[in-house]
Amino acid sequence: MRKDIHPDYHLINVKLTDGTVVQMKSTWGAADDQLSLDVDPSSHPAWTGGTSRLLDTGGRVSRFKKKYEGLGF
Repeated sequence: MRKDIHPDYHLINVKLTDGTVVQMKSTWGAADDQLSLDVDPSSHPAWTGGTSRLLDTGGRVSRFKKKYEGLGF
């Protein structure tokens, strides 16, 4: 096997959406860098059972619903 072709595998700090910080091993960044997540298992509908609501900050969902309101959605 060739030497020095694999990325460095080190500990980084991962900041979850609720503010907690956990240490994980990763090839991202450098040792002890902090990665802030926008979505994590505590806030994503795939892990929470779909109970969280979609935030429509730009009005895109409401414009879509208004455009296709007569089609039975």
